[in-house]
Amino acid sequence: MAAVHPGLWHPAVLAKFIITADHISGGRAAVNVVSGWFKDEFTGLGEPWLEHDERYRRSEEFIRVLRGLWTEKDFTHRGDFYRIHDFTLQPGPVDVPGRPHPEIFQGGNSTAARRNGGTVSDWYFSNGKDFDGFTEQYLEVNQNAALAGREGQVRFGLNGFVVARDSEDEAHAVLEEIIEKANPDAVEGFRQAVKQAGSSTGDGKGMWSDSTTRDLVQYNDGFRTGLIGTPEQIATRIVEYKKLGVDLFLLGFLHYPRGHRLLRREGAAPRPRARGRRDPRRRLAPSR
Repeated sequence: MAAVHPGLWHPAVLAKFIITADHISGGRAAVNVVSGWFKDEFTGLGEPWLEHDERYRRSEEFIRVLRGLWTEKDFTHRGDFYRIHDFTLQPGPVDVPGRPHPEIFQGGNSTAARRNGGTVSDWYFSNGKDFDGFTEQYLEVNQNAALAGREGQVRFGLNGFVVARDSEDEAHAVLEEIIEKANPDAVEGFRQAVKQAGSSTGDGKGMWSDSTTRDLVQYNDGFRTGLIGTPEQIATRIVEYKKLGVDLFLLGFLHYPRGHRLLRREGAAPRPRARGRRDPRRRLAPSR
């Protein structure tokens, strides 16, 4: 999966890159379209810095062009940000049953992000959230999908950081140790860099708008998902999130082998699969 910023990439160039990766990987390529919050990256590279909702409007058009190039011949698009004239990509993506094109992920917390998630994206990818926070986003994105005639077509991913130990007290002690040993200058630097992301939205729902310093130690709010405790407790919480509509977890671990081993022992994580083409409908929660 490649994370890309519209404005720094042209969608047709990216479409060609992803097709190449799709053939190399046997139909496993995907893209995460990131509208962008880091102003200095754009201005430092000589690119215009658009207002928040305009960045999401550009991302919507970017996704429409990607999908059109992957699914249509002689594709034409005349928009505010991109122009495509009778363009065909050959070869196209790998023909994977049940997958019309490489999957398109899109994150964000704002109202504009939720609109895009329902209107054009295959996946809506959220920072860490508790049950209520995820449910709020889930309902709004699905409402937008229904209005766009895409009811039931959007799936949901959630970020989470796992601390699995033999007892709940031990797991929470490890969490406090992680926070205590974080580099305060690095965390503060990140907080300063992202503080405009939420405040730049009209309704204050943007990324990190309500994140505390503790939350930002895991930069995508992974602690807020609450996957801290015994393997049994974490497995139960994951099942509850699945019931609420989470289709995919992006999980981080302090010590991946130990954490994954504990979860596997309790049946909360799948065993590694052999390399090769996978059924795209079967999802393995990744880690980083």
